[in-house]
Amino acid sequence: MKKNILIIGAGGVAQVAAYKAAMHNDVLGDINIASRTMAKCEALVAGILDRKALKRPGVLAAHALDAMDVEATKALIRRTRSQIVLNAGSAFLNMSVLRACLDTGAAYIDTAIHEDPSKVCEQPPWYGNYEWKHREECERKGVTAILGAGFDPGVVNAYAALAANAWFDRIDSIDIIDVNAGGHGRYFATNFDPEINFREFTGTVWSWQQSQWMANRMFEVQRTDDLPVVGTHTTYLTGHDEVHSLSANLDVPDIRFWMGFGEHYINVFTVLNNLGLLSEKPVTTAEGVEVVPLKVVKAVLPDPMSLAPDYTGKTFIGDLIKGERNGVATELLVYNIADHEEAFAETNSQAISYTAGVPAIAAAILIARGEWDCHRMSNIEELPPVPFIDLLGRLGLATRVRDAQGDRAFDAAEFRPREKHGEGRLRGA
Repeated sequence: MKKNILIIGAGGVAQVAAYKAAMHNDVLGDINIASRTMAKCEALVAGILDRKALKRPGVLAAHALDAMDVEATKALIRRTRSQIVLNAGSAFLNMSVLRACLDTGAAYIDTAIHEDPSKVCEQPPWYGNYEWKHREECERKGVTAILGAGFDPGVVNAYAALAANAWFDRIDSIDIIDVNAGGHGRYFATNFDPEINFREFTGTVWSWQQSQWMANRMFEVQRTDDLPVVGTHTTYLTGHDEVHSLSANLDVPDIRFWMGFGEHYINVFTVLNNLGLLSEKPVTTAEGVEVVPLKVVKAVLPDPMSLAPDYTGKTFIGDLIKGERNGVATELLVYNIADHEEAFAETNSQAISYTAGVPAIAAAILIARGEWDCHRMSNIEELPPVPFIDLLGRLGLATRVRDAQGDRAFDAAEFRPREKHGEGRLRGA
C-alpha cells in the first residue's frame, strides 16, 4: 500500500489529475503539484480549493521544480514523502523523473512515451529506445513503473488485454480509433502541447502489419467508420505509442492507430510543415538570432488549457478488434465517449485532457490499494484490465462494448478470463 502523490506538471492533463486526486485523497493521501512555473501550480491549488474538491481535509501544496534536475526531483519526493509520482508534464521529462523514482523507490506513472527533443520519430519499437532499458533495474529494486497510463496509450491497451484474455480465442487485428468530434471556435489550435502534438505527425507513420513494422507518410492512408454517438468519421493512419508495446506483448499480426482530422487542420498543418515551421532543428534569422521553428509556432498558438471554456461536443476513443471466438469470426468494439462541457464543469478542462488525466489517477489509486503495485515496469496491457476499466467508470470514463448482440455498458461479468489459450493471448501469460 502506498500513500502521497506528487503530480509533475501544471497543464491540462495535470489539472484533471490534480482534481481527481483531490476527490480521492482518502486513498491517495497528500497531494503535491510541481512544475517550473510556481504560479500555475498555485492557480491549480486555488481552483481545487475553490471547488471544494478535496474529499477530506489534507495536504494540497504547490512547488516550483525543474523536473529535468534529477537531484531536485529526488529531494522533493523525499521532502513530501511521496510514494507515487505521476509525470503529467512533458514527455521530455520521463527519463529524468523515472531516474528519480528508481533512486528513491517511489512508484512511477506517465501518460506518454519518452521523447528526445533533438529526435523525431525514432526506430520502433519506441519503448525499446528508452523505457524498456530500465526494466531489469525496476524489477531488481522492486520499483513499480507504469508506462502510458493515459487513454491512448493507456485505456486502449487495457481494452486490448481485456479482449485477448477474456473474449477472443484468436485476435487478427486491433484498430485503435480516436476522434474528437468537438469544437472550440478558434481558427487553429492543438488540444495538447503543440510541440508534442506536431512531432507525432511530422515523422514516419509506423504501424504493425503482418507481424512486422510498416512505414507510411502522414495522411497517406485513411478509413471511414460509422461510430457510436459521434457518427461517421474519416480517420488517418497515425504513429502512436500503444502500437509499440501492444505489438511486443500481444500475438496479433495487425495493430494500427487511426486519428480523426478535419480538412482545415490538415491544410494548416501541411502549410506549416511545407514551410519548415514544424522543424525541431534550430535556424538562424537574418538578425543572428537562433530559434527553433516548432517552438515559435508553439509560442503563437493558443494555450490548450485556454480552449476548455468554449469547447463543445464529444470525443470517441476505442478499439475495434477482429478475430475468432468459439470458432466463429467475431468483431468487438470497446469504447468510451467523453463530453467536453461535462469535463469542464467538473475539472475546468476539456475532454482531451480529461481522458488522459483520469486514467492516470485510476492507475495511482490501484497502486495505492496494492492491486497494481507490481514492483516492476509494466505497460498497461500487462496488468489486470478489469479493475482498471471498472474504476474508470466510477471516475467518469464509462466503457461500452458493441458486438453482434448490440451496444451496451461494460459488464465485468462478461469478461471472465477464458480457459482456451489462443494466439491472441498476452505473451507469457
